[in-house]
Amino acid sequence: MRNKLFTLAFAGALVMGATGIASAQDSAPPPEHGMHGRGMNPDAELAHMTKALDLTADQQAQIKPLLVERQQQEQALRQDQSLSQEDRHAKARAIGEETHKKIEALLTDEQKQKAHAMEQRMHRGEPNDQSAPAPSSPTGI
Repeated sequence: MRNKLFTLAFAGALVMGATGIASAQDSAPPPEHGMHGRGMNPDAELAHMTKALDLTADQQAQIKPLLVERQQQEQALRQDQSLSQEDRHAKARAIGEETHKKIEALLTDEQKQKAHAMEQRMHRGEPNDQSAPAPSSPTGI
């Protein structure tokens, strides 16, 4: 009986500790690195895009300022405490979508297909494996 109580108390403490850690992580500021502009620094994101999409030097030169601008806008947004969390989230999404459109306009049809395939794998939680075939219909990135 005493062993069961100890096990139950220990399990409860683990659950409470994990809940506290999870909530602390939820309130932490977003990291400065990651994927798809949700924190990745512009140089790292450009390097990833260059490798994945085989960007030309001209495309890289045109895309980098867009990534830098997006990063600056997102940083300013994170510091703006006057907006609600929902408004901040909506504005961040709008910034990302605008940058996405500008970058897409600089890509070839083949690069758009590759980018779309990468996005689909990311949304499905699959690793970003470049050996996977691109979709047959171009729908943009």
